Amino acid sequence: MSETIIGTIKDHPPPPAEGVRASGSLHDELLAALRDFIVEGNLADGARIPERALCERFNISRTPLREALKVLAAEGLIELLPNRGARVRELNADDLRELFDVMGGLESLAGRLACERITEAEIAEIERMHHEMYHFYLRRDMHGYFRCNQAIHQMIVAAAGNATLAATYASLSGRIRRVRYSANLAKDRDRLGEAMREHEAMLDALRRRAGSELSDIMFQHLRNKLKATQPLA
Repeated sequence: MSETIIGTIKDHPPPPAEGVRASGSLHDELLAALRDFIVEGNLADGARIPERALCERFNISRTPLREALKVLAAEGLIELLPNRGARVRELNADDLRELFDVMGGLESLAGRLACERITEAEIAEIERMHHEMYHFYLRRDMHGYFRCNQAIHQMIVAAAGNATLAATYASLSGRIRRVRYSANLAKDRDRLGEAMREHEAMLDALRRRAGSELSDIMFQHLRNKLKATQPLA
């Protein structure tokens, strides 16, 4: 995994959080906040989940925290340890290569199917999200950029109209979410700029409903993402 994701909650403390609102949306809010906290590299690969510190950060008790951790474990972002809490899932080079190949294949198929089935309204929504992502890109706001980026990929998968594809994609996407985020921070190449250009090409192919072209772009997009996590030879 990229060395970009390093440090611990102690070594690299994030800005103070305002806490999660105690409302009917508590679970969803906490889940999103906790997912972002881990994806954005505030804990190292393999690090134990510091439950007490996170309870203080989000101003919650351990019960909702542990419920959220169960969901993140199901997504593949963390691992639950019997009677020992949880830790951030650690992936080796072989794990990453296999996962990115499979995810590239799924996104490639999604792009081809989406071009056959997508509506004008769905294209307009993806285009709107693309422009929002570009706004965050210009400001180098990685949190906003990544949120929009992932939404675009998910919308293309949804537009493919294949429930089995969508379920398989959802079952694997969480396992590489941290790596996809960290790849944009690679210091030895302008991966963020490359990714924006690739997304421009994706949107253009989608508008033209060029399925074969979009399929190839999306597969290579994942390959380039993986390369960005590896040191240059």
